[in-house]
Amino acid sequence: MITFNEVNHIDAAIETINFADEIIVVDSFSNDGTYEKLKSYKNVKTIQRKFVNFTDQRNYILKQAKYEWVLFIDADERIPEALKKEIIEYVNTPHEIVGFMFRRLFYFKQKRIRFSGFQSDTTYRLFKKDCVKYIEDKIVHEMPILNGESKVLKNKMLHYCFDSALHYKSKMEHYAKLKALELHKKGKKAYTFHFLFRPLYKFIMNYFFRLGFLDGKEGLTICYLSAYGVYFRYQELKKLSN
Repeated sequence: MITFNEVNHIDAAIETINFADEIIVVDSFSNDGTYEKLKSYKNVKTIQRKFVNFTDQRNYILKQAKYEWVLFIDADERIPEALKKEIIEYVNTPHEIVGFMFRRLFYFKQKRIRFSGFQSDTTYRLFKKDCVKYIEDKIVHEMPILNGESKVLKNKMLHYCFDSALHYKSKMEHYAKLKALELHKKGKKAYTFHFLFRPLYKFIMNYFFRLGFLDGKEGLTICYLSAYGVYFRYQELKKLSN
């Protein structure tokens, strides 16, 4: 697990992975009590390390694990009992698969978000340690390279990703800054097109075509802030280019 200021989530996050033989958390110098709470757990190895980007942090934490299979989880994610049983079954059964993707159910202020662009979300979470490495130049929405077959698990993970609109806005800005840096390193520049049409396209796609309006006012908030994140990304890219 990678953490920064997750004091409201950390107890539930540790509880949801208590079936693991080893729990490692790399904390980016939290200042809200997360680190102190983590240190109180006897079964958790906590390392404080400066955050550079998500890929750098994930590749580092992979090297710390001593068992064959590694499960990544964010502090705001939970593993229901059915998914836990499925994970344990695959880890303990001989097969050729080296990585598993999880589907996630999203929650905003404890309300289940069924649309708004999240309905098809899947993410890699379970790997054979020696068969995976994260792509180094993809520093946000990080992507692993797998040396072997992968599969999507049947049961779903819960993702309590947004406590409030302000929390989501903060996340969007953080991701946007990292994405802008990634684009800048590739020589990309921001133009008027990016500021006007990219955010509008993002909103229309998620709110209308991906049915965000069916999620009510929460759907409107999410789709608006997702579009804002795109605008903020190019704003940051323009700053870097200047």
